[in-house]
Amino acid sequence: MNYAIETTNLTKFYGKARGITNVTFQVQVGEVFGFLGPNGAGKTTTIRLLLNLLKPTSGQVSIMGLDANSDSFQSKQFCGAVFSEPSFYGKLTGRANLNLLQSYHAQGNKYSQSLADRLAIDLDRPVHSYSRGTRQKLAIVQAVSHDPKVLILDEPTSGLDPLIQQEFYKLLSELRDAGTSIFLSSHILSEVDRLCDRVGIIKEGSLIELKDIADLRRQQIRRIQVVLDREANTNDFQTEGLEILNLSGRSAELLVSGEIKSLINHLNTLPIENIIFPEASLEDTFNKFYQPSDVEV
Repeated sequence: MNYAIETTNLTKFYGKARGITNVTFQVQVGEVFGFLGPNGAGKTTTIRLLLNLLKPTSGQVSIMGLDANSDSFQSKQFCGAVFSEPSFYGKLTGRANLNLLQSYHAQGNKYSQSLADRLAIDLDRPVHSYSRGTRQKLAIVQAVSHDPKVLILDEPTSGLDPLIQQEFYKLLSELRDAGTSIFLSSHILSEVDRLCDRVGIIKEGSLIELKDIADLRRQQIRRIQVVLDREANTNDFQTEGLEILNLSGRSAELLVSGEIKSLINHLNTLPIENIIFPEASLEDTFNKFYQPSDVEV
């Protein structure tokens, strides 16, 4: 076994409709792998195939060296999963739900109470009385309490308040350090930037990029605001590596990419009064992989 997760030419069609086509990637043992793409790109289809909730049209998935299709029961023993809209038995308490769901795993509820305490969940209340965020916290406990080797997360922080999000991030870091492999599909790019070692970018059912997060940071696109001591115009910023986002009076909002030294030399020719550098974000870098219509990642 070389990989925690491995897909080879993974393809799924719904009749004639495209799900995903020839998706191939590997997730290393102990790695956090981010999975990004616009709505309809194939993220959910891929996750369902990893968990054998769908059968592939062609191609293969392996989990910890086991075929996720032919060895479905055994491969699922290695997995925990959190979905963005978790479902539970509403009339049962949180504890009763965990007892039932974790009975399928050898480790059972080994860490349920300690995780519930950490995430501030009352397990003795019926789930129908839980808020949206508390149901999401229960889903996290259910996914992690049997100590999975592979954790598959689909928008896991949806509905969580900021303090619980921070505690969840600490939990994921601890799991990674202990050797758990994490597959993270998220719309929150700061989350991806903070947690992931590598990222796969999917578009229209095809994997278009596999990158180390460190490489993405090095090629990161940055926004800057330049204020001149006179009216700004488009001719001021006609140089390679600068894209004008907005011009307003003496101010210009720009996207900066490329070799920074030549850009600085060009800006030095302008009557600059001030340069404002907003906090750096990977969002603009990721958006470059999509057409203008593909806004959501």
